[in-house]
Amino acid sequence: MSLQRTFASPNFLPRLLLADGLATGATALLLLTAADVLAPLLQLPAGLQRIAGLICVPFVAWVLMLSRHSTVPRGAMNAVIAINLAWVAGSAWVAFGGNWQPSPLGVAFVTAQALVVLAFAELGWFGLRASRRTAPVPA
Repeated sequence: MSLQRTFASPNFLPRLLLADGLATGATALLLLTAADVLAPLLQLPAGLQRIAGLICVPFVAWVLMLSRHSTVPRGAMNAVIAINLAWVAGSAWVAFGGNWQPSPLGVAFVTAQALVVLAFAELGWFGLRASRRTAPVPA
């Protein structure tokens, strides 16, 4: 199966949202439960990590709810992509431009999760484009 057909599959966006929701949920759980352990390793405040984890919770609930739809509404998918891109921008600010000086491990951690989120955003965009091309034209 070609990539184009994979992206255009009616199951692609719901499955992508499920993966995004599960990955984000795992990250939120880690940030909420292990912030005190991670803080000295990452050299990022435990409070910042907890806030980031809390911010993820409603997003996770919404994305997992969307993943249950057989057809994901275009506007909702566009919003998920935009939120993911905002998270990537915020992560870059925390790692490289904020008020903090994360350790090399902190920079690696923040950068790695941002790259995963960027991949979800890009795959969502590819899925939207492919589904637009294969959508039936209204009569």
